[in-house]
Amino acid sequence: MLEKRLLARIQAKKAQLDALRPLRLRSVQALPPAAVRRLNEQLTIEWIYNSNAIEGSTLTLRETQLILEQGITIGGKSLREHFEVINHQEAIKLVESLAGKREPVTAFHVRQLHALVLAKIDDENAGQYRNVPVRIVGAVHELPPGWELPARMNDWAAWLQAQEGTMETVALAALAHHKLGAIHPFIDGNGRTARLIMNLVLMRAGYPPAIIARANRRQYYRVLAQADSGKSAPLVNFVGRAVER
Repeated sequence: MLEKRLLARIQAKKAQLDALRPLRLRSVQALPPAAVRRLNEQLTIEWIYNSNAIEGSTLTLRETQLILEQGITIGGKSLREHFEVINHQEAIKLVESLAGKREPVTAFHVRQLHALVLAKIDDENAGQYRNVPVRIVGAVHELPPGWELPARMNDWAAWLQAQEGTMETVALAALAHHKLGAIHPFIDGNGRTARLIMNLVLMRAGYPPAIIARANRRQYYRVLAQADSGKSAPLVNFVGRAVER
């Protein structure tokens, strides 16, 4: 499913990343803590900016950085957009915490992340499955009704747990994202939550997060639509290229 050359490049870069981890290879000098911290901060800013921009946020990368690092309120931008930045930072902290644990990813974790994504934006629905029917324009499949969601989410988690360690990690992360999006368990925030879960799967296995760039938004939705039609290879390779960057 993942192109062989792309997989080889990803695995080579992952090996380089593993070598920089201080507890993995004692013979290799780790990066200074300050440098690692700054790299992580920059990665988080880019992750938050792009994920929110894909969903329509008008904040720039620099404005996102100012909100996160200096707590500045950006003139002319909505309160919701500010909360989306802060909330995503908290959700990423949870992803990082969960990635360091051995416990399997569950439907409860999805709801935890969603609760953070919508905090102070829609507290009534944050972390709660939708109880109303929804329809996505252009969707191939009909979305499940609200009463089916607990069972569908448990099935999704069981599938993920069964595939982990068997399916190649990048493919698993991409398909976990797509399958979660196809269930569309929440009123709002499904895309952000699905991308957080995708990166949780990657980071649990020692991969860096896949940052879907705002500039690639159209291609992103196109490969998701192809996956809806049963052609998942374009999505898997799209995510693979995001990991490789």
